[in-house]
Order: sequence, then structure tokens, then C-alpha cells
Amino acid sequence: MESTEKIIAKQLLDIKAVMLNVEKPYTWASGWKSPIYCDNRRILSYPKARGVVYKSLVRLIEKHYVNVDVIAGVATGAIAWGVLIAEALNKPFVYVRPKPKDHGTASQVEGELPKGANVVVVEDLISTGGSSLSAVEALNREGANVLGMVAIFSYNFDKSRRAFEYANLELRTLTNYETLINQAVACNYIEDKDLATLQDWRYQPEVWGK
Repeated sequence: MESTEKIIAKQLLDIKAVMLNVEKPYTWASGWKSPIYCDNRRILSYPKARGVVYKSLVRLIEKHYVNVDVIAGVATGAIAWGVLIAEALNKPFVYVRPKPKDHGTASQVEGELPKGANVVVVEDLISTGGSSLSAVEALNREGANVLGMVAIFSYNFDKSRRAFEYANLELRTLTNYETLINQAVACNYIEDKDLATLQDWRYQPEVWGK
């Protein structure tokens, strides 16, 4: 029986959510250059893949966070996933903005969040971990008890691992960069000549391409 990591990686490859361009690298919001881009928003457009992913996230939460009271999605990429999970678990849902809005209530956490509620945070993708942990900080300021975070995919950078360790926050993901690349090689999604580049980038992403 295939592992969840491999199943999810195959889904991402099947719907072409993973894009490669060694000659013209992508630029991330952090400024990093990357020969690979994983667009998990594409999953929402494919019912089969969408079902596999959100049901896998539900099972992950049911297994590890039985005391969850509220599901929180990180805007904008994880709002839809958070709603699907909250509906499946029959739990309240809130979402976290990147920063407080500059009008109305000036809220950063949108929705009803009781003080002391046990919260599981949902993300679509983990790169450096900065925006994800910022959302956790916002929830903490609102009095939440954040049990952990679940995500579809992580690049497994050393920087993000250290950040989550420093924050003392548990992160669980459905799949990761190593599994994705192994599956991409197995199904000829990437060429052998690009493999070394993708491995080099993975270990020094902050300086690659400069």
C-alpha cells in the first residue's frame, strides 16, 4: 500500500501543480530564486485531487488532534482547505489575515474564536515558515491554544524546521520536497539533467541563482 506522501505527490504531478523552469527561475515573495514552483491552488480545480487532499488532512487531524475545537486557515491559500476540513469535522472555522485590516474592526483573525479554544492551523504550503508562524502568533494574541499545524506540502528547508522548533510548534504535512522529486523522477516528470540543479537549490535556496 502506497504511503500518503507518495499519493499526494502523484496528485500534484498529475494535475501539473508543480512547475519547473531551470533556465528562467521563479521569484518568490521572499526574493528567493527557484527552479521549481508548487501551486497548490490548482488542486481546488480538480475534484478528484481536491477530495484526496482534504480527506487526507481530515484524517491527519483526527489522528493527532482529537481535542481540536476550531479550525483556522491561513489567508489566502488555506482558507478553502480550512473550510472543507471544518465542514467534514463539524467544527467552527476562522481565518487569519497576513496583517490586521485597515478598516472596520481592524481584525486579523476573522470569525468567532473563543478564548482558550484548541486550534489546529491549516496551511497549503510551507516554504520558510515565516507567514505561517505569523498567523500562529496572531491566534495566540487572541487567546487561542494552538495545538499544531497541518499542511499539504513542505519544502523541508532547514530554515523552516528551525523556525518551527524555535516556536515549539508541531508541523505535520501530507507530502514534502524529497518525496515529490523522487516521484517526479519515477514518472519522467523531470529530466535527469535537471535533478542535480533541483538538489543543489534545495540545500542553498537563499543564495541559489544569484
